[in-house]
Amino acid sequence: MDLFEYQAKELFKKHGVPVSLGEVADTPEQAQAIAEKLGGVTVVKAQVKIGGRGKAGGVKVAKTPEEAKAHAEAILGMDIKGHTVHRVLVDPGADIKQEYYVSYLLDRSNRTFLALASYEGGMEIEQLAVERPEALARVPVDASKGVDLATAREIATAGKFPAELVEPVADILVKLWDVFVEQDATLVEVNPLARVGSGQILALDGKVSLDANADFRQPGNEALEDKAAANPLEAKAKEKGLNYVKLDGPTASVGIIGNGAGLVMSTLDVVAYAGEKHGNVKPANFLDIGGGASAEVMANGLDVILGDPAVKSVFVNVFGGITACDAVANGIVGALTTLGAEANKPLVVRLDGNNVDEGRRILAEYAHPLVTVVGTMDEAADKAAELANAGA
Repeated sequence: MDLFEYQAKELFKKHGVPVSLGEVADTPEQAQAIAEKLGGVTVVKAQVKIGGRGKAGGVKVAKTPEEAKAHAEAILGMDIKGHTVHRVLVDPGADIKQEYYVSYLLDRSNRTFLALASYEGGMEIEQLAVERPEALARVPVDASKGVDLATAREIATAGKFPAELVEPVADILVKLWDVFVEQDATLVEVNPLARVGSGQILALDGKVSLDANADFRQPGNEALEDKAAANPLEAKAKEKGLNYVKLDGPTASVGIIGNGAGLVMSTLDVVAYAGEKHGNVKPANFLDIGGGASAEVMANGLDVILGDPAVKSVFVNVFGGITACDAVANGIVGALTTLGAEANKPLVVRLDGNNVDEGRRILAEYAHPLVTVVGTMDEAADKAAELANAGA
C-alpha cells in the first residue's frame, strides 16, 4: 500500500524525523484557512500516489492565503497521470539552501535491503541514476544488523555528504530505518531532504510503501487506506478474502480464475499470447482462489469478475490437487446456481489433475449454456480470447 505524502511525513514525525508538515485540505476554503494559520509563504501540494506532481502543475507556492485558495481550486480535481486529486497538503514554505536524496528499499534482485543516498538532490532520482550514476550511492543493508549510527555514517559518506553534514544526515538515516522496519515498509524515500536557511535539515517530501502481507501485525494500516480512491472491484474482493488484482487496458477483457499464484501467472501469459490472434484481447484480472475451490469461493470469485463491465469472457483454469476436480466442478455448478441471471458471460473451463474425468462429467451433465469445457490450457486460452473478442 502506497501512502500519500502527508501520511508518510506523519509517520516520519512519529519516529523523530524532522519534517516540514502543514495540514490537509479537501476544499479551497480549508486551504485558505490553513495558510492563514501557518502564516507567511505556503506550498499547496496535490496529494496523489504518483510522481511528477510539480511538472503537472500540482505543486504551487502561495504568498498569501488567497493565493493558496486559488491554487487549491486549480489543483483539486486535477488529473495527474490518471490519478484524480481529491485533497491538497498546505505546507509551510521553506528557505531551501540545498536538496539531497535518501531512501531505503527492498532489493528483490539481490535478496537484501538497499540504502540509496546522494548529496545531489533536486532532480528525479531516475534521471540522476542514468546521467550521473556515480553520484548515487547504493549501500546494501544486512537485515540482521540493520542501520545503526555507524552504518548510517557509512551511507552518508558513500553518498558524498561533506563532513559537517554526515552526523545530522546519519541521525536522520537511523530514524528512517526505524520507520522502514517498524512499519513493515518496502520503500521509505525522502526527496528532497533539504538544508534550510536556519541550518536545519528537514524532510520536505516523503514516500512510503507498506507491505500488505504484514497488515496482520500493523492494525493501524487500515486507517491509512484511501478507500475513496480504491478500485471498487478490488475492495469487494478484499472483503471476500480473495487474492484479486484488476488489470487495466483497452482490450483487457478476459476474466481469469485459477488456483495457485503460479498457475494464474502462467494463465495470464497464455491468454495474452492467444489474444494476439483475437483482436489483441488481454487478461482483465489476476484472481487466485487458492486450494479450496468451494462453491462459495467460486461464487465469490465469479461475482467479482462478472461485475467488471470490461470482462467479456471468463477463463477458469484449475489443476486439481488437494482439492480434486470433482469438488471444483461442484463449486462451479454451485456458483452458477447461486449467481443465477448474474452469470451472463461465457465461461471457459479447463480442469486437470486429481479426479479430472469426474469433474468434466459433472459439468457435462450440468450442461450450462454459457460453459465450455476445454481439454488443454492453450486451447482454453484460445477459446476464451475468441469469445471475449466476439463479445467486445
